[in-house]
Amino acid sequence: MTDVPERMPLNRDFFARPVIEVAPELLGRTLVRHTPDGPIELRLTEVEAYDGENDPGSHAYRGRTARNATMFGPPGHAYVYFIYGMWFSLNAVCAPEGQASGVLLRAGKIIRGAELAAARRPKARSANELAKGPARLATALDIDRSLDGVDLCRGGDAPLTLLQGDPPDPALVRHGPRTGVGGDGAHHPWRYWIADDPTVSPYRRHVPRRRATSAT
Repeated sequence: MTDVPERMPLNRDFFARPVIEVAPELLGRTLVRHTPDGPIELRLTEVEAYDGENDPGSHAYRGRTARNATMFGPPGHAYVYFIYGMWFSLNAVCAPEGQASGVLLRAGKIIRGAELAAARRPKARSANELAKGPARLATALDIDRSLDGVDLCRGGDAPLTLLQGDPPDPALVRHGPRTGVGGDGAHHPWRYWIADDPTVSPYRRHVPRRRATSAT
């Protein structure tokens, strides 16, 4: 990393705040992934906040488990989880240690290493689709559970780092309900995105799963 301001890692204090403050301020920041094949960089364009034990939509709502333990640790670390038995999602842990909360990194624009991302996302129809959604972002950047707990503030050749980047004009920041969240957390307007950016994923409301019924 260099001493150019936008190339400096975000510090621990940035993340050690309420998740609702951190989430919109992550837009425009640069996520750097060092892979064995080379670096991939992404400018964040969409995120969602999850407020731990205060939020029915959060993995930490019912307390600490083996799966969500990283969320209760120091801020500024990666929380990676496996979903639907198929995909990984990347989150940035926020708030002081012990107050589990995190920001889901939903989407972004690949600004370096597009050829590496495209090799991992061969079905993407355009560059804008490479990281358009949390599962696509994780796939394009070669993110899995082995990165759970990685320090996002370390910089250098760390596997994952969040840099100062290029935050958008605040007038371009939008917010609304989170994608796919139901129940009591459905209406929290904690999804944030950059207006009119083509890499932002489409909003989808929660649709309850139907239980299979047997014929009689």
